[in-house]
Amino acid sequence: MTWVSVGDTVGAAFNYPPLEKQAHCDRHGIFESKCYTGDVWTRCPQCEAEASAAEDARKADAEKAARLSAWRRKVDDAGIPPRFTEKHLQNFIADTPRKQEALAFAQDYADDWAAVLQSGRCAMFVGRCGTGKTHLAAGIGLRVMNRHGATVLFTTTLRAIRRIKDSWRKGGETESEAVKALVTPDLLILDEIGVQFGSETEQLILFDVLNERYEKRKPCILISNLPVADVKAYLGERITDRLREDGGAFVPFDWESFRG
Repeated sequence: MTWVSVGDTVGAAFNYPPLEKQAHCDRHGIFESKCYTGDVWTRCPQCEAEASAAEDARKADAEKAARLSAWRRKVDDAGIPPRFTEKHLQNFIADTPRKQEALAFAQDYADDWAAVLQSGRCAMFVGRCGTGKTHLAAGIGLRVMNRHGATVLFTTTLRAIRRIKDSWRKGGETESEAVKALVTPDLLILDEIGVQFGSETEQLILFDVLNERYEKRKPCILISNLPVADVKAYLGERITDRLREDGGAFVPFDWESFRG
């Protein structure tokens, strides 16, 4: 309750019951004003209610804006490309049984995140260009960030390898720091597996990152446009074997491109 102070009320006695009188509000007309101490009278209750409601609305808007800003920062930090920040699991078009199977896998993976995080379960999305692999992977990342507070990093394999190679130059980020940046997030999404040259050096770099995540039980989702056999050949048996452990799955995307 807000008070209107008239004069010095220090040492004034409390009025019990309170004094009452009619007062006039320019907006709401006559109202009953009360005085509990000194010469301090209550304001128009309708004005007070409106002011309180306006303040509550202002605080709610400020909190909503702060949450949205924090979410946008989190998505930016995750590296999910702007084209895919609105690609959620609920807007994936699953109009065939095979697409429904892929969507169901993605939903189970995201919704059972506690178990996935405990086991370090990985997944490999393989298939043609434009079939929704990145859509579902980004959708998983967005859901586990939003619902479970997980940290996610989305990057292409080429950028990840380049980052580590760049650390070999003097100055700037060290190799350990570059590897740590790829190992620390709860979920690593590596896109475009197999686009690289597939040199022994690249395989060693990729193995180093994925093996450290494997040891720490950190799940990964790998994405490739290559057939499963070619992906396995590119990754090598050591990485492939680790991806299969703890229920890791190769999910095929063997339908026509959504892009037409």
